[in-house]
Amino acid sequence: MATKTKDTVHVFGAASVMGLLSERPRVLALGEPTHDDGSLLWARNDLFRELVEEEGFRTVAVESDCLRGLLVDEYVTSGHGTLDEVMERGFSHGFGAYTANRELVRWLRAHNEGRPVGERVRFAGFDGPLEISGAESPRQSLSALYDYLAEQVEADLLPCSAGTLDRLLGADGPWADPETMTDPGRSVGRTSEAGALRLVADDLVALLDAQAPHLVAATSRAELERAELYGRTAVGLLRYHHWLADTSPARVNRLLGVRDQMMAHNLLALADRGPVLVHAHNSHLQRERSSMRMWQGLMEWWSAGALVAGRLGRGYAFLPTALGTLRHHGVEDPSRGSVEGELYALGAERCVVDAPGLARVLGEGGAEPRVSPWFGYAALDPAHLAGADGLVFVREVVPSVGAGGGEHSGA
Repeated sequence: MATKTKDTVHVFGAASVMGLLSERPRVLALGEPTHDDGSLLWARNDLFRELVEEEGFRTVAVESDCLRGLLVDEYVTSGHGTLDEVMERGFSHGFGAYTANRELVRWLRAHNEGRPVGERVRFAGFDGPLEISGAESPRQSLSALYDYLAEQVEADLLPCSAGTLDRLLGADGPWADPETMTDPGRSVGRTSEAGALRLVADDLVALLDAQAPHLVAATSRAELERAELYGRTAVGLLRYHHWLADTSPARVNRLLGVRDQMMAHNLLALADRGPVLVHAHNSHLQRERSSMRMWQGLMEWWSAGALVAGRLGRGYAFLPTALGTLRHHGVEDPSRGSVEGELYALGAERCVVDAPGLARVLGEGGAEPRVSPWFGYAALDPAHLAGADGLVFVREVVPSVGAGGGEHSGA
């Protein structure tokens, strides 16, 4: 078995990844089994650097707030702000404290320095302004969309006045109350004001679409695309808040699905402007139905990757990352019967694996599932191996020196 397994393993690098794909993807997604500032992110950085330099990818998107990501994009493309500022304000989920993320942003800025605008690599967050435990107010996105339209179209085309919009939004605090995750009664997502805001958001997005030719001419394609991002975010956030107020058994499943739907819409928009490199938790990128065990039991939903793959077909490629050890979190050597154990035994520190080929080597019996002793690490599901386009394996995961993160749990 070891010899046959070795035949599916290739040297770590962009050439090996691209060699596994039948066609050049519009979205190339690299997953991770845990959020941890260490070897996994440094492997991502090295691989993405090669894919940018050798394969011409022009956007790097990560699992972080799409609105905050605009600050990082301005920095890496134009030098606006400072590295310290964008790391503090440009990431959600605490990911701005990760040493490897800081290095990624620093490298993107250095890469773009002196290059023509059309050759610069863009940065994007593709998550919504939310986390499993709650969501932010729709004020930022909805107000930004309204202001953009108010400057460019006749006032009587707008669905309401700026004052009415402000009154409907109310204070931000009740929207962002984290207690709503476990107490739907605290949510403001189904108040009469929230219902009116959903109609306003829908009308503003429709107006943006109807006025697109004028708006491109009056502003720019980039400004229209940013307004479209505001529109997607506002609609998604209002939908998320609506389901936070739900009391049915489907509530959490619905919330997980809405979040990944927002991610998928952002990825598809990014793909429209050129080839995209994506990095996020495996559960957000896999083609199979995702699952997570929470206090209510097993939750299942379709990931952003599954939704994007349904639209792009072979234009979407996914490589999950698997790991051998994560000793600082109690994850020791994998058992030989698991996928991770088979690869760990080969001794390579980092490699790219022909995932469908390895699935064939393992045969009908497959591999045994690995059981994680730490809640923050989700081992590779061997049943998903054949559905991936490839696999990245990192043998020993160690934290970054001076890392500020590593404790973010879940997906």
